[in-house]
Amino acid sequence: MSIIFSRAEDFVSALAEADRKYGPADLVSEPLSFHFTDYYEREMGKGLWRRMVGFEPMISPERLVSVKLWANRVEGQSLNEGGGRRVNIDPGYVAGAKFVLATGKDYSHRLYLGEGVYGEITLIGRKRGFSPLPWTYPDYASQPLLGIIALMRRKYLWQLKQEGETNKREDRENG
Repeated sequence: MSIIFSRAEDFVSALAEADRKYGPADLVSEPLSFHFTDYYEREMGKGLWRRMVGFEPMISPERLVSVKLWANRVEGQSLNEGGGRRVNIDPGYVAGAKFVLATGKDYSHRLYLGEGVYGEITLIGRKRGFSPLPWTYPDYASQPLLGIIALMRRKYLWQLKQEGETNKREDRENG
């Protein structure tokens, strides 16, 4: 999950909402200057930051639509003086072969998932990291985001391995 914000307290509030909904965050990046585009400045102001957040419990890709709808609700709960959002929350998920983002904007390379939500394969997995695609946003195609997402992928693969070992142990015990 990506959270874009200008004030630290807005990030803290959004993260607390996410923790309550999805379980404890087990990966929170340092604040990264959001300077690749001025797209959000009119609504959110200048001096924006992004933090990437991963959660301890793995969330199934089937839940991406509901997570995006939740993010939209949280964004709308706290508006600035001009009526714009204080935070922009972009949910997504990491799998072994890809990094997927949810969006409300249709485009030729995005698949409709339902309820006004589209999914975009933003990065494709390579041996130890990810490679951008022609439509990948410049910040996602650059360091440090590529490294952070690769770390999330390693965590995901480790969690899958742990789940597999737990299931094997339970099968032996229940045998």
